[in-house]
Amino acid sequence: MANPVQQFEITPLVPLEISGYDISFTNSSLWMAFALIISTLYFTISMRKKSLVPSRAQAFSEMAYEMVANMIRENIGSRGRQYFPLIFTLFILVLLGNVLGLLPYSFTYTSHIIVTAALALMIFFMVIIIGIYRHGLHFFSLFLPPGVPILMLPLIVPIEIMSFIIRPITLSVRLFANMVAGHIMIKVIAGFSVMMASIGTIGVLAGIIPMMFNSVIIGFELLIAALQAYVFAILSCVYLKDTIEINH
Repeated sequence: MANPVQQFEITPLVPLEISGYDISFTNSSLWMAFALIISTLYFTISMRKKSLVPSRAQAFSEMAYEMVANMIRENIGSRGRQYFPLIFTLFILVLLGNVLGLLPYSFTYTSHIIVTAALALMIFFMVIIIGIYRHGLHFFSLFLPPGVPILMLPLIVPIEIMSFIIRPITLSVRLFANMVAGHIMIKVIAGFSVMMASIGTIGVLAGIIPMMFNSVIIGFELLIAALQAYVFAILSCVYLKDTIEINH
């Protein structure tokens, strides 16, 4: 049976090193480039005509636009429109990373914690920098829940600070863990089918069962891919709301 973890190995395609730093163009970089090209071409072509009666491609583009716009409006407010390009880009980047990774011989760049952590840390530091820039030291009143008795502050404040600090951890690990678990399950079940097929005629017939089960898992993974992209985007909105208003 093939090693189910092997699919996550990063392979240099164009080795490159500068001043001792490895900046090679890898399989992960390649599929990120594919995601960029596919998304750019799709939204450019689908919205080129802007028909009153939209085609399927235009309808999907408009649906994605409206979904992200409503997400921002409901979680940040009308002033959160400035974050639309960021949230929309994050949603499409994560969505394509999840979905393209289900193609045979592809690479799921969202299955690497370094990628998801980089995106989560970007949001985390944006919240801190923009929040301090707009609200000054009043930004730190975020850690003082309203109505809490003074005697409870030594307990509540550390909890609030800890919950704020672990935001990038939960945001990145959730996406990373879901992608890794799903792809390992698909690989293991597919390995069972191959192993049974090598036994003989009976094994080939028996191998149909895990193949059918794997088809169901792949369909479920498509749903998870879209759901995780949505969750990543909506949590980013929730965190960025702290840069707009401080309610204390």
